[in-house]
Amino acid sequence: MFWSRNAFRSDLVWYGVTTPRREAIMRARQWVRRQPKVATAAWAIVVFTLLAPLAIPFEALVRARLDHSWFSSPTRFYAGPMVVRPGMEIGRASLEEHLERLGYQRTRRSRVELGEYRLSSREWVIGLRAFRAYGQLDGGGVVTIRTSYGGRVSRLRDADGRSLSYLAIEPEPISTHYGPDREDRLPVKLTEVPQHLVDAVLTIEDQRFYEHGGLDIKRIAGATVANIKARRVVQGGSTISQQLAKNLYLSPRRTPLRKLREAALAITLESRYGKDEILEAYLNEVYLAQDGGVAIHGVGRAAQYFFGKDVTHLEIPEAALLAGIIRGPSLYSPFRNPETARKRRDLVLDLMLERELIAESAHARATRTSLGLQKRTRNANHGRYFVDWVADRLERDHGSDVLESGLTILTTLDMELQRVAEEAVRDGLARLERDYPRLAQEDQSIQAALVALDPASGAILAMVGGRDYGTSQFNRAVYGRRQPGSSFKPIVVLTALSQHSFTLASMLEDEPLSVETPAGLWQPANYDDRFRGPLTMREALERSLNVPFARLGMAVGPDRIVETARKLGIQSHLNPVPSLALGSSEVTPLELTRAFGVMAAEGFRSDMQTDLAVIDGTGNIIQRMELDGEVAYDPAEAYLVTSALRGAVERGTGRSLRTWGYRGPVAAKSGTTNDFRDAWFIGYTPSLAVGVWVGFDDGRSIGLSGSRAALPIFARFMVGAFGRYGEDVEFSMPRGLDVVEINRETGLRAGPGCRGEPEVFIRGTAPTQSCSPYWRSSGGIRIARSDWHDRVAPLFAELRRKAERERN
Repeated sequence: MFWSRNAFRSDLVWYGVTTPRREAIMRARQWVRRQPKVATAAWAIVVFTLLAPLAIPFEALVRARLDHSWFSSPTRFYAGPMVVRPGMEIGRASLEEHLERLGYQRTRRSRVELGEYRLSSREWVIGLRAFRAYGQLDGGGVVTIRTSYGGRVSRLRDADGRSLSYLAIEPEPISTHYGPDREDRLPVKLTEVPQHLVDAVLTIEDQRFYEHGGLDIKRIAGATVANIKARRVVQGGSTISQQLAKNLYLSPRRTPLRKLREAALAITLESRYGKDEILEAYLNEVYLAQDGGVAIHGVGRAAQYFFGKDVTHLEIPEAALLAGIIRGPSLYSPFRNPETARKRRDLVLDLMLERELIAESAHARATRTSLGLQKRTRNANHGRYFVDWVADRLERDHGSDVLESGLTILTTLDMELQRVAEEAVRDGLARLERDYPRLAQEDQSIQAALVALDPASGAILAMVGGRDYGTSQFNRAVYGRRQPGSSFKPIVVLTALSQHSFTLASMLEDEPLSVETPAGLWQPANYDDRFRGPLTMREALERSLNVPFARLGMAVGPDRIVETARKLGIQSHLNPVPSLALGSSEVTPLELTRAFGVMAAEGFRSDMQTDLAVIDGTGNIIQRMELDGEVAYDPAEAYLVTSALRGAVERGTGRSLRTWGYRGPVAAKSGTTNDFRDAWFIGYTPSLAVGVWVGFDDGRSIGLSGSRAALPIFARFMVGAFGRYGEDVEFSMPRGLDVVEINRETGLRAGPGCRGEPEVFIRGTAPTQSCSPYWRSSGGIRIARSDWHDRVAPLFAELRRKAERERN
């Protein structure tokens, strides 16, 4: 040690000292050697004299940095919490998987502890952990979920047997922004730390913490003697104040100069802060584990890391284990060296018993207890494209350094849907490369993007920006602008229907078309180069025919189409040219999916949402989700498009969706661009809008249509999200609509001699003329189809009822 006797002897300067004085000094030295306590005090005076000037330069540093370092923590991103309500259907497997991912352990014991769950045929008992994310605790406790035979929740109860209207299970962490230091910490207040944890730490690290002034001279002397005897460092003499000073400001290298600075800083800390403040800072700063490339600091995060518990719920043996780890986190790691960690824990327990901090019975129980470590689960890094996008939005709104301030970000991401989305993209692209080997390019891989959102709230529930985040971090779902092709046609239909001069029964000509444009002669063609003559708007959309839609686009006007796209939330630049009706301008998958979502929401365009709440390190909500938006289109107009897109699935280009196994209600449209560069499939149910894009980044042809490349990925996602038969909800028809039998060949009302099919119309826009070749005179006036329906049809209905009665 730097205050050893040899160092003292070498520092004496005898030159110029008279013999009597030299003899007096030697006698004093011999007396000091015979008086250890006096020697220790003398050395303390020397050390303090030397350290006084060293403390001065550090004082400003300590005062400036202690509070910041005390509560610094990384920014954490969480998925939306799983909310359980009476009446909802929960999948046994999905709930169990969710709990397992959160680190909960299944038990068969009658008493369920926090972080455990017990499962029977119709009952779940879950020891919900409190959710600590921003210096506060939310929720927690034992709850019971009762289900019916059909898997629906029949009752929710808390530990006291009281009924609950809902139950929110702690959100699943999806990402952490650690900053340049790569430190993980969850700050806690000293009042939240159990007393037995405080006792354990002080027992093993600094028993006279509340008595010394920063340096424990007695402990230093004892450690010095022990180290000299062993001829190596076997004991440390550092106090908690010294350890805190070293952790905050100094390097871990053991040098005399560092020890001097450490002691000076410890004295300065003690002079500026109270004992409880220093202890609280130490408990939040102490290094306790290494999780890959991330350092675990503080008892708050360590309690979660080792035991899956909040620090407030640590038991005596768990507290002793944490305290024992401090001396050597690698040596005493219970994951790496469980037996060594157990012996260290028992040593702490023995010392606590010796100091009468625990009773003998508690000591006996604790030493018999297993380490109680939680099952380690690795973060699979789901939703990384989404997290990057949320981070970009936060930095845009709150500044570039916002992620360095230890935020808690509760996002809208649904982890179940996110996992299904990533699996659908991964498996779908692998199938394409297997079935079409030419797509497995050596220089680059075929890519895909998928977006799923809630139409009513605008919340993003799932997002995949590419097939492999590790290979490419470019988010194609948000930033990849590509031509949508035929998937843009529903926007043209909505433009026409909103003018009330067109209906789904309006006849469009499918004949050769040539248009002079500034870029030259434009001659659109259908995918099969055939022309079918006149056909209804519904049939043209279901078959995805280009020429009729080129005519429709020119009839309503490209500027009107741009206006509709803007009202649906598309912000990308759109060229108001005739080819716009066929999807010639570039959009992103997110924009197009959001536009379809407006139709799913019956014409309401909500603002896009990515965050349920953003909370700073002091618990203040700096941003929260606020539902906002506006009615972009009348619900009746939106429903007409939904009706036509449902027909595209049942009879048109999306009918192979049923072949791929999805049977639920859905409205959707495929899209394919020129030369098969981009493949799309966009669709929605009453509660979910989903968009899929497939293609190469450089725009080379994939040689496949949207129905072949993108639809299978869409189908995989829908089956994974809702099952083969979809949601237990249907599209509802709003008011202001009529259903009329229409002849598809003419677009007129059906009647005797011309068969019809049901068609939906905004009230007052259905055709009044009949296609029936039969008519009769009444006073020289021809009976129109509408009159036939009103006068003659009831007679035929009565005849049918009479015939049925006779048969019965």
